[in-house]
Amino acid sequence: MSKRRVAIGFVGTTLDVAAGPHRWKAWRPTIALIQQPEIGIDRLHLLHGAAARKLVARLVDDIHLIAPRVEVHPEEVTIRDAWDFEEVYGLLHDFARSFPFDTEAEDYLIHMTTGTHVMQICWFLLVEARYIPARLIQVSPPPARERPGGFGSHTIIDIDLARYDRIAGRFGQEQRERTSFLKAGIDTRNPGFNRLIERIERVALHSTAPILLTGPTGAGKTALARRIFELKKQRRQVDGAFVEVNCATLRGDGAMSALFGHVRGAFTGAVAERAGLLRAADGGLLFLDEIGELGLDEQAMILRAIEEGRFLPVGADREAASRFQLIAGTNRDLGTAVADGRFREDLLARIDLWSFDLPGLARRPEDIDPNLDEELRRHGVREGRQVSFSREARQRFLAFATGPGGLWPGNFRDLGAAVTRMATLAPGGRITEEVVAEEIERLEWAWQRRAAPAREDPLPGLLSEARLAEIDPFDRVQLAEVVRVCRSTPSLSAAGRALFAASRARKAAPNDADRLRKYLARFGLDWSSVQVLTE
Repeated sequence: MSKRRVAIGFVGTTLDVAAGPHRWKAWRPTIALIQQPEIGIDRLHLLHGAAARKLVARLVDDIHLIAPRVEVHPEEVTIRDAWDFEEVYGLLHDFARSFPFDTEAEDYLIHMTTGTHVMQICWFLLVEARYIPARLIQVSPPPARERPGGFGSHTIIDIDLARYDRIAGRFGQEQRERTSFLKAGIDTRNPGFNRLIERIERVALHSTAPILLTGPTGAGKTALARRIFELKKQRRQVDGAFVEVNCATLRGDGAMSALFGHVRGAFTGAVAERAGLLRAADGGLLFLDEIGELGLDEQAMILRAIEEGRFLPVGADREAASRFQLIAGTNRDLGTAVADGRFREDLLARIDLWSFDLPGLARRPEDIDPNLDEELRRHGVREGRQVSFSREARQRFLAFATGPGGLWPGNFRDLGAAVTRMATLAPGGRITEEVVAEEIERLEWAWQRRAAPAREDPLPGLLSEARLAEIDPFDRVQLAEVVRVCRSTPSLSAAGRALFAASRARKAAPNDADRLRKYLARFGLDWSSVQVLTE
């Protein structure tokens, strides 16, 4: 059984108004819609204002003359200003919500020829958003040589772009280009990281809400924030600057002045007005790295600036304004900071709408290989000297970098520094096995030293005196070393690989993270509780 064809549109208060016997010689779009031979309209819903009642009555009579089988349903609506976008969109949105669409039995067309341009735009938006399950139809008058009395032609537009293979393919290619840009063109292979970047790409282009980037130091938060800004700038979504602030460098009274500015004479030494970093970010993007280091007073003012776009410079009696998108970065657990009273809960709720955890390098071992090429490229650009690995040297370095010994506590900073050293020492621009062996030894020594800057007992304060008294000295020494390793590595999995490096080689399917989790649980500990006291 074929579907019934239903058309919906406004009465044309200019082109539909012809009256008297000569009206059949005039081209009227509503009548022409009914006359299209290939369409076969079964039902027509005519939207109109109160002033057009007589016109609608005449159109209904004429439709019945030329197409008696067509049902015509006049729909009187109230529009004070047909050029007011908000009013027209609200009216049509309400109409769409109340209309009894039955897509199983009926096929819907929205008549776009009549009505103001604002009406046509609103129809388009509602169809595109699928509030109205319809296609668009446009009728056109016949050439002058065919008039009078010709009904002209029509065009049907289906704006479900997924149905157009070439358009959909183009959109897919553009999205792949954008995600590649966010990855700095690196062909990353970690599935979880690639999915994360795809999600960030969608959010970056379709939201102006704050974004929170979490992850260990050196995981690439700053570089990603800058590429998000560049992506939005390419799409003309921002016209201001990218302003980067390392909140860990803001201390004392200077923090307020640096962020929010000050007026002349606000304090001793304020000999000139200072605009502040928030005003510098007006119309652009503000990246607050290490936001967990901000003081509570600064957090309160940042929250108001995000929500209202206004803040009070130091010493001022008049507010300043700045509208910007915020990206915040942190390597801290802000939830724990809230519980400890060091971070405002309302600010965390505001910036945590879009939260993305960037994994450390040790959690992306398959991405070390392509990033190695990128680091070599950057070194070549920076130093004007191209360097490469010998095949054996590259294999040896990757075996170490992706194996149990590849802890990478400094993440990409460690990798970049390692490549710089090897490239600098490479004889004749070729990194040899000897250079790699020397670098591996240096990394292992540096990581060991970084992991144990002091050998004080980490257990007091982590466990109660009563609980410590129950632990044998043998077990206490072992537990203390486990805690030190956990605090020096970026994740539970990385700590497990370091602690079980020998035994895991003998297992077909090692699960180091689970082994470590169970070991900590024996003492009433978990990964989070061990990390809390590192500050």
